[in-house]
Amino acid sequence: MSATARKRRWLTICAITASAALVAIPAGAAPGRGGSPFGVRALKQLAAEHGEFGGSVAPKAAAEDDDGNEADEIAEGADQYAEARTSPGVVAPGAYGAAWRDLAALPSTKGSWRHVTGLPYDSDDSRYRDYDSNSSGGSGQVTGRMAAMAAGRDGYVYAGSAGGGVWRSRSGGGHWQPISDRLPSQSTGALALDGSGRLWLGTGEANTNADAYLGSGVYVLGDPRHGTFSSRSRVGGDELESTTIHQLRFGGGKVWAATSEGVWSHSTTKLGGAWKLEFAPNPAYLPGGSLADDPSAPYKNITNDIAIDPKNPAKVVLAVGWRSGDDYNGFYSKGSDGAWTRITSGLGDLPADADDVGSVTFARSADGSRYYAIDQSPEQLNTNPDSGLEGIFVSKSGSPAGPWTKVADYKQLAADGSALTSSGYMPGVQAWYNQFLTVDPANAEHVYAGLEEVYESKDGGGSWSTVGPYWNFGFSCWSIDPAKQTGDCHQTTHSDQHGVAIGSYHGRSYVYVGNDGGAYRRPVDGAQDASGHATDWTSLNDGTIDTLQYYSVGIGRDRTYGGVSVTGGLQDNGQSILRGNDTVMGSNFGGDGGDTLTDPADGCNIAEEYVYLSVQVTQNCAVNDGSWVADPSKVTSYNVAPADNATSEARFIAPLAADMKSSSTWIAGGRHVWVQTHGYAIRSGSEWTSVHDFGAGRTATAVAASGGKVYAAWCGPCNNQGFARGISVGNADGTGWHDISLPATGADGTVPNRYLSGFAIDPKNADHVFLAVNGFSRHWTEGPGAGVGHVFESKDGGTTWKDISTGLPDVPANSALVTANGGLAVATDLGVVYRAPGRTKWQRVGSLAAVAVLQLRTSPDGGTLYAATHGRGIYAVKLRELG
Repeated sequence: MSATARKRRWLTICAITASAALVAIPAGAAPGRGGSPFGVRALKQLAAEHGEFGGSVAPKAAAEDDDGNEADEIAEGADQYAEARTSPGVVAPGAYGAAWRDLAALPSTKGSWRHVTGLPYDSDDSRYRDYDSNSSGGSGQVTGRMAAMAAGRDGYVYAGSAGGGVWRSRSGGGHWQPISDRLPSQSTGALALDGSGRLWLGTGEANTNADAYLGSGVYVLGDPRHGTFSSRSRVGGDELESTTIHQLRFGGGKVWAATSEGVWSHSTTKLGGAWKLEFAPNPAYLPGGSLADDPSAPYKNITNDIAIDPKNPAKVVLAVGWRSGDDYNGFYSKGSDGAWTRITSGLGDLPADADDVGSVTFARSADGSRYYAIDQSPEQLNTNPDSGLEGIFVSKSGSPAGPWTKVADYKQLAADGSALTSSGYMPGVQAWYNQFLTVDPANAEHVYAGLEEVYESKDGGGSWSTVGPYWNFGFSCWSIDPAKQTGDCHQTTHSDQHGVAIGSYHGRSYVYVGNDGGAYRRPVDGAQDASGHATDWTSLNDGTIDTLQYYSVGIGRDRTYGGVSVTGGLQDNGQSILRGNDTVMGSNFGGDGGDTLTDPADGCNIAEEYVYLSVQVTQNCAVNDGSWVADPSKVTSYNVAPADNATSEARFIAPLAADMKSSSTWIAGGRHVWVQTHGYAIRSGSEWTSVHDFGAGRTATAVAASGGKVYAAWCGPCNNQGFARGISVGNADGTGWHDISLPATGADGTVPNRYLSGFAIDPKNADHVFLAVNGFSRHWTEGPGAGVGHVFESKDGGTTWKDISTGLPDVPANSALVTANGGLAVATDLGVVYRAPGRTKWQRVGSLAAVAVLQLRTSPDGGTLYAATHGRGIYAVKLRELG
């Protein structure tokens, strides 16, 4: 990927209205291998133009052509999130399950977690309409990514989140309750109700995106209206542990599972006994196979969906293939000899060539008369800058064997009311990541399809309407008016669609969609305006469901309302902010929110990272009524990215820290270690100074500073193709920089050759520092120097290190923090562990579900510990309660 391939490209569109509104929306991003954030910051380019036009605003008619590619950005994020947990090799199945058992066996501290973000989160909060916010886009109340949906009669709805478990509503959506907290995996791949009303859950999200986690198998809940999932409800043995599950389908007395390790089946009546491997295109790469340790093994048996002929359940078509292309990609059926073979002809318009079959979703009508399919093409993904969509297809015979007819392509969808009409970012640009498909049970011609947007056809695909546009920016009905949610437009859904279901409530049928912003519904036969946009979407993210995926958390005193202000960066949901008197959280920055800095003395002094060290700063919480559109001088947040952002020499979520002794000294890490000393008064990226260069091909994974002493960890290469890591130490003034000698072998007692994810400096002694190490130890990781241990201690400024992980579960460690009383808290992929002052034994903090905790912070007075979870929001616990 070129250095410019990850920059954002913008097209400025002038909407000449009474208020002279000028909106910058994305000209797009060529396809890539990752998920998109809530997009781009729709209004950001205007700020760049302020200086160019001397404070006045003028339209620009052409794109800023820097080879921008937002989909590639998230593809890179996908790779990097996985690298931290897998490099230098391949992780064996069962690692997370074993870690969960060990963690559950640890003694627990006293005290319990308090849910901080368990209230509505309004992405269109009118208080925060600054230029880096997506407020007024039209998504309304949001929560974390929903990977799957299921719905029954009488208002029972089930939402499966990416990292926060499965939730149930008894009221048609809303008033949610978690029902999978006892499982060792909170990552959802598939949800399905069978003909008996049982709810089936396939764990392990299969979107191959930036932060998907492997699962622990398939579970079934016999009474989903009242019961909850437990480990005893797992179907079969451990055959599907450490896989991702894309779909669960039923037919012929079997449940079929399309997984990352082939297609499997199991009886739906006898739930014991092993799963049967029906088909794997490259079995040598499966666990136990001769090529299981090959770095490409995770990509060699990807399966996406199963289509079962409703008239003859013995006729089954498998959709198999890796999104970026492989020789095995294609559709398969079983021949008369009982062997699965690729279908090479007779499909009609549905491709048979491996280059044109990638991620696929099937859906059939209730009466058996129609089968529909969405197909993402690896060829399009790799060559078409506009879209990776091959098309939407229908089999009017009702048989998955076809013949199939193409009923839509990306150009047609773009012309039917889409918000994605600009070259470089058109419908299906992320069709490998965004897909759903369902048919109205009452009408075989009535279809809902999800890509980045939601589309509806009432005539079997002959025509389409974009009933859920990506956002409302760019439409003539939009304005930034703070008295309205989204101007005169109707609410839309959040972007990036993943799950869909149709159910009923109070006698009326509804369609439920799940996407990167949570769950939404509308009547199946809902209303549309003249543009084909739905007028009746309702957000179901009422605050009782919190699946927000935080990367970071920041805490500062709220000088206006009292108490503290809590903020944090989120996957695809920007930056949330919760003031001292709030009953609803707002969003003051849009896009993906990465790391964040918050002034402990004033919670409205905030620095927020987008991606690749694109840093924005505000000194008023980014409070803005949108008046900057007419008067650019009223902008209250500023882009202050260091130079590694422009050269793309920083990681997707790059490290950012303030000196523990001086909140005005900041450290940022890319290829270089950057320092700026103006604190929140910084207004330009030119105010950063490079104090150390790791060298070409290396990039920072963690930074920390205290009293001018700086610790920085790096990797390069960062994947399992020659993975290397290191630590550099120096001073914020640029003096004294040197590399620490770390044995590459990862021998016992030395720092392993794995991803170094965080430093924790003793506030009383800058030479006393702790190091958190990600990934799994060599028992699970097949790779050079994987070593053992997750937490290391140095008392001589990083020169030598000692493994202090004894008794700690073998689980990826993401960050660490030394508490004011001298205790040590460590954030892991399965919760928080704690070592009390003067002790050597580890304890589990509270009883969080099996959710990743990525960052820890303390309150300004040091008395409260805050945890940013990647799937269940932000939690807090009083340190004095830990004992």
